[in-house]
Amino acid sequence: MTKRGKGTVLITGASAGIGAALARLMAAEGFDVALTARRRDRLDALAKEITARGVNAYVWPDDLADPAAPQRLQEKAKSEGVEIDILVNNAGFGAHGLFEDIPLQRQLEMIAVNVTALTALTHLFLRDMKARRHGRILNVASIAGFQPGPFLAVYYATKGYDYLFTEALAEELRGSGVTVSCLFPGVTRTEWQSVAGIDGSRLGRMRGMSAEAVARIAYDGLMAGQRTIIAGLHNKASAFVVKFMPRRLVTHIVGRIQSQR
Repeated sequence: MTKRGKGTVLITGASAGIGAALARLMAAEGFDVALTARRRDRLDALAKEITARGVNAYVWPDDLADPAAPQRLQEKAKSEGVEIDILVNNAGFGAHGLFEDIPLQRQLEMIAVNVTALTALTHLFLRDMKARRHGRILNVASIAGFQPGPFLAVYYATKGYDYLFTEALAEELRGSGVTVSCLFPGVTRTEWQSVAGIDGSRLGRMRGMSAEAVARIAYDGLMAGQRTIIAGLHNKASAFVVKFMPRRLVTHIVGRIQSQR
């Protein structure tokens, strides 16, 4: 993409799961990677693994629940002379339970990471991409974004935002040289389930796809400029079916799946 080879990818939530899988895949494809997440030790280990492939890896640990974090990441890129060609807004988490039982601070942090940071990072890096007339942005939503989610109410709502925001922005950027894609994974074998506290629910017992399989689908769709990237045939079928079902019925079914019973 640039004179530096294929360019540099900034990946949030890169310490585990889909983020780490995407980092490995991007490095294998010849991209330099900038890694951010809270856990520096994991980022350092991943960077060491990636640099063995002959590409550069930048470790920029930060906590995206802090509203100032996106600005710090942009300043870090500028201070190190790193031009971000692809932004992957992958960081996100959920919290399972009745809305009123989940601590308010935890829910506000979820909105900060899943919505506010994604929006801020996109805004901060988009202008440079448009000025260069090339760039790609991948927002990681979830098939949760297609319907309400009792017992994960705020998480589902944040993913709905990610979905609608991406669709609108992609239309704004038509012809600009910058593409915006939204990834919709379903259940994926990562740490997400334990962090969200859903291990005892029907949803938590589903096996799901591997992070590596989701990363490959995400990469192929991103490079093809697809706006909507749904990972896996089962998830594509689910996303299609809910469009034609009464919203109240969908909400009831999702609630039963995510209950602890």
